[in-house]
Amino acid sequence: MPDHDLTLYVDARLASPYALSVSVALSEKRLVCQIKPVDLKAGQQFESDYQHLSATCRVPTLVHDGFALSESTAICEYLEEVFPAPEYAPAYPSSPRDRSRARQIQAWLRSDLAPLREERPTTVIFSERSAAPLSERAQQSAEKLIRVAHTLLSDNAEHLFTSWCIADTDLAIMLCRLVLNGDRVPDKLVDYAKRQWQRPAVQAWQALQRSAGGHSGT
Repeated sequence: MPDHDLTLYVDARLASPYALSVSVALSEKRLVCQIKPVDLKAGQQFESDYQHLSATCRVPTLVHDGFALSESTAICEYLEEVFPAPEYAPAYPSSPRDRSRARQIQAWLRSDLAPLREERPTTVIFSERSAAPLSERAQQSAEKLIRVAHTLLSDNAEHLFTSWCIADTDLAIMLCRLVLNGDRVPDKLVDYAKRQWQRPAVQAWQALQRSAGGHSGT
């Protein structure tokens, strides 16, 4: 593949599930990009240089040939349009209906299940487990996640659709908040989450995190 001027700004701890999602999309498309960490604890996201790239002061932010874009789903959709199949591997299904369903799943995972995200943050995936039991609200979120995932993955399907798409990674990340923390999850969903977690693009992110001094779930 030809070289492209791509830079991805991510959190310095490499613990953002949204940065991971974009990194996976880039890797699956075999696009090489420079990774630049932003120290959120130090407030680097509010510095003027970064505000120039991301008006909302959030990560991830992708810069492509001088064009800056934030919000992970917007970035993934942009990559799909600018680097389309068949020259580049697809990150979304080819069918308009399946593609819309994939975006629906992504939107749901980012807008719902807040109690679960609060009590099982991505630190339980990448660094330290939580010994605290889920609160009633978080347990309800976990049960909703499991119910929806069961519905989406009928007949022990390997993927949400006929082949992998970026929504598989996003769903697996949410499930791994429970799976890698040792919370109760049906075997079918454990197998799905672990299978997605072993994709080379996800493993590449974990290797990057280890090299940066972090830890990753197995």
